[in-house]
Amino acid sequence: MFRIESKIDTTSPEFISNKEKYIELLNKYKKILAEVKKGSSPRAVEKHKERGKLLARERIDMLVDQNTPFLELSTLAAYGTHNNEFPSAGIITGIGVIHGQEALIIANDATVKGGTYMKDTIKKHIRAQDIAFENHLPCVYMVDSGGVFLPDQANVFPDKDGFGRFFFNQARMSAAGIPQIAIVMGSCTAGGAYMPAMSDEVIIVKNQGTIFIGGPPLVKAATGEEVTAEELGGAEVHTVISGVADHFAENDQHAIQICRNIFQTFEKKEKQKLDIAPIEEPFYDPEELYGIAPVDLRKPVDSHEIIARIVDGSKFQEFKARYAPTIVTGFARIMGFPVGIIANNGVIFSETSLKAAHFVELCAARNTPIIFLQNITGFMVGKQYEHGGIARDGAKFVHAVANANVPKFTLVFGGSFGAGNYAMSGRAYEPRLLLMWPSSKISVMGGEQAANVLITVKQDQLRASGKSMTEEEISNLRNEILQKYEFEGSAYFSSSRIWDDGIVDPVDTRKVLAMGIAASLNKPFPPTKYGIFRM
Repeated sequence: MFRIESKIDTTSPEFISNKEKYIELLNKYKKILAEVKKGSSPRAVEKHKERGKLLARERIDMLVDQNTPFLELSTLAAYGTHNNEFPSAGIITGIGVIHGQEALIIANDATVKGGTYMKDTIKKHIRAQDIAFENHLPCVYMVDSGGVFLPDQANVFPDKDGFGRFFFNQARMSAAGIPQIAIVMGSCTAGGAYMPAMSDEVIIVKNQGTIFIGGPPLVKAATGEEVTAEELGGAEVHTVISGVADHFAENDQHAIQICRNIFQTFEKKEKQKLDIAPIEEPFYDPEELYGIAPVDLRKPVDSHEIIARIVDGSKFQEFKARYAPTIVTGFARIMGFPVGIIANNGVIFSETSLKAAHFVELCAARNTPIIFLQNITGFMVGKQYEHGGIARDGAKFVHAVANANVPKFTLVFGGSFGAGNYAMSGRAYEPRLLLMWPSSKISVMGGEQAANVLITVKQDQLRASGKSMTEEEISNLRNEILQKYEFEGSAYFSSSRIWDDGIVDPVDTRKVLAMGIAASLNKPFPPTKYGIFRM
């Protein structure tokens, strides 16, 4: 492969100015992240520790292999909602390595409303199970939850993707041969009692873990019987009498060691084979991404410069370099893994779609994971392009992406607008991971375009009734729309609602993508079959 020749002058005023602005955005993100990771109130954290319990992230740190990274997902879930009373939606999820095996870990944070589930908690839990299922990852449930957050019961109980979906997913994963281990480290109440009951093996902590369908207050109300939580469903009960739990642990640390021991008994299954090469650091410093990444989305960014600071050795075998230059396609390596890369370099035309669809077919035929680097305003519009069949050609791109059965990973490094989001493997196209940079924007169209469209529609409506808008009214409406799109299009708004799997620091992009690819190899890639491409 040839090394990309960067055209960036890292000493230029423009580069330095962009870097300063980006670092300012990054510092804001890191400050928010640190605040969210503190969990609930200091008093709640203190009470949790007084009970001899480890915090959720401390439990995970002890569970995963030493000196290996934990890829936390959706850390900013529920950020900016519910008065920020549910940091990380009250649950920690992510991918870690246990005795050399990638695993999906789900840990309740009991400092946040007793580890109870509101709608965002459920969405995050289900998303984690989806990742486990599609990558064939063993699951560890670190249970410490009071069940449903009752004030939000209408949003969490009866629908298809409500609380009950957890157990449906567990049953399906079990049938697929995916191991599931539950560590009951606190409450496990009502419907939540099925989580350990449907796991392969269950560990429960003495004088701390409890499992019951109905807690003491409900038992008293229903039967008049007075019983303590420990008598009803403690570790002694479930390891000696009921058999609901399989392993008795003295404390959190002991329980975690038992879980690690269980992982040593798993069958070593064959992984998807890839031609993995020795890791080579990028030739260009990844920190230069701060001076390149778009802060003002109206300014174009050459995606070759992004690729050069993500891939091994900054080497890239470009495909169709001279054809349809508004999209960049080619092969590279990331931390030794072979990848195909599709990166936006402008608007999507018919020829752009055909080039990208062709390249997706190549990647699928060669069993090569695909990385989508999004900075897209959408498809080209206008009479000339509609007559040229852009809808038909765009459909080929969408069709190829939807059916490609190699793992897909999507990074939004700039804007993600309109149908371009779909073609470039947006959330609806099930990439294994979808990540955002802190400055990214995502919405049906950019704020400026939306303002122009909505103002035109409003003026046409008024004109039909013989009225018009003043310049002040136009200005006020424009500002209102711009503010709405700026807020609702931000990476924080997206991550809060779990439209993505997390915001990442640009310099960590290589590592995060590599962890995603490594996890994807646990399930062999099925062959790709396509339907009808309209010609």
